[in-house]
Amino acid sequence: MRVISDLHIHSPYSRATSKDMTFKALERGALAKGLHLLGTGDFTHPKWRAAIKEELEEEEGFYRLRGGGKTLFAVTGEVCTNFEFGGRGRRIHHMIMLPSLEVAEQLCEALSGHGNLASDGRPNLSMTGADLAEAVVDLGEDCLIVPAHIWTPWFSLYGAHGGVDSMRECYGEYAPHIYAAETGLSSDPPMNWRVSELDQVTLLSNSDSHSAHPWRIGREANIMEMKEPTYAEMVDTIKFHKGRVTTIEVDPAYGKYHWTGHRDCGVSVPPRRAVMMKGVCPVCGRGMTKGVAERIEELADREEGAVPAGAQKFIRILPLCELIATVACKDVFAAEVQRRYWSMLKHFGNEYEVLMDTPPEKLEEVCGAEVARLVIASREGRLEISPGYDGVYGTPKGCAAGGGGDAQDRPESPEERFLRRGTNLEDYINDGR
Repeated sequence: MRVISDLHIHSPYSRATSKDMTFKALERGALAKGLHLLGTGDFTHPKWRAAIKEELEEEEGFYRLRGGGKTLFAVTGEVCTNFEFGGRGRRIHHMIMLPSLEVAEQLCEALSGHGNLASDGRPNLSMTGADLAEAVVDLGEDCLIVPAHIWTPWFSLYGAHGGVDSMRECYGEYAPHIYAAETGLSSDPPMNWRVSELDQVTLLSNSDSHSAHPWRIGREANIMEMKEPTYAEMVDTIKFHKGRVTTIEVDPAYGKYHWTGHRDCGVSVPPRRAVMMKGVCPVCGRGMTKGVAERIEELADREEGAVPAGAQKFIRILPLCELIATVACKDVFAAEVQRRYWSMLKHFGNEYEVLMDTPPEKLEEVCGAEVARLVIASREGRLEISPGYDGVYGTPKGCAAGGGGDAQDRPESPEERFLRRGTNLEDYINDGR
């Protein structure tokens, strides 16, 4: 059976998370999106763990809302390890998946000596990645640790700031116990295929959502072919049958750190140009935030376009709200966008049905020609995205109403103005401007 899952989300006890992030709201959002399975998120926080115990009931290693909830929940959470490697500090985020609340209690007891678990839904722990992996694996082989959003510049396994260059540098002798890695919004499977050590793991894709709105949860997810919807079957699928896992990805250009850039100056550049610029912002002379695309170039041991044996399938789509907003030339939470969004969901049942399965002619009949055109373009990988950078999300190009979305209509960036002047780029950098 097909189980669509988003295993990495957060609770109201994480920073910058909606206070409306409740299990009832999550179930509503999951049903609207078309998700069957959600992570609980933040099991390390004592108040959220108490909420899981009070509001959910166990079912084959998963959980449901008491009284007949329709959405399954897996006990998951994210932690940050702080340790020194190679003479400098490293801060790396890890997602953890556990078979029960009882096991979660045991792990929290083991982790409590390394940090204040009540300080945040994603606690900071003074321990190495290997120490964390040991604590998780010691509780059983069905307890999984997954390096989270592995390319994000900050707080990730391969991150340009605070990361390392390999699984072993993070997890030491426990590296063979890492069975999966999370791609993150700014990368997709083809980008990860360029690093051969990732051939040994299953790629997962999750939203890392801080909101229960279906625009956020499930924006990235996993389609798992499972014999039955149980935790044990999910773990077996991830560990030994990655061919049964298809990831749902946004175009990596949509992610906040795809290209190298400097938000304050509005500068974003592709990898090769970033290298030529030596990572220096051409406007203010300060260092730019190194993007995922550039960092992959540093660690890649395969050429772009390489497809390893046993490569997983993936689907690339953009959230429906983004597509409607592009047509309407409005913010995703504008009244018109939300009205059209919920009208479509009422007709089709859920968002994934619209984005992945509904025939073009039916889309046009219900959604209108322009929205249908963008949905199909997204589904077929033909949608152009202005790449995200330095904490700024990428945006779809094109605006049916005219103005605001097309490349010729958007404001010229400082770097584009500079390049149009015809000045030699390296001279500009060497002048210190």
